Amino acid sequence: MNTLTYKGYTAKIEFDPDDDILFGNLIGIRDTVGFHGETVNELKEAFHEAVDFYLESCEKAGREPNKPFSGKFMVRVNPSLHNEVAIAAANAGKSLNKWVTETLQNSVHAH
Repeated sequence: MNTLTYKGYTAKIEFDPDDDILFGNLIGIRDTVGFHGETVNELKEAFHEAVDFYLESCEKAGREPNKPFSGKFMVRVNPSLHNEVAIAAANAGKSLNKWVTETLQNSVHAH
């Protein structure tokens, strides 16, 4: 997946072959914020403008902008996997949270 990041917001970038443009949408927030450009430079500029406009619009409206990813998420797994993960964390001498965080980081960086 191709992404851009600006002011803590991340956008997923795609190509539309019918319109021959690059386009993107912010991910990780409830609001919908999109942008497009015909070149990479236009796309980056439009992305920055979209984020700035979003933040300004929220301020003018007196509301907090959606924050990208709080750092907390819940994952439901079957009880036997939960048990195995807890044992692996204990065997590594780590809290469940620390073990899962490190395991996810290793997985992401491996790709």
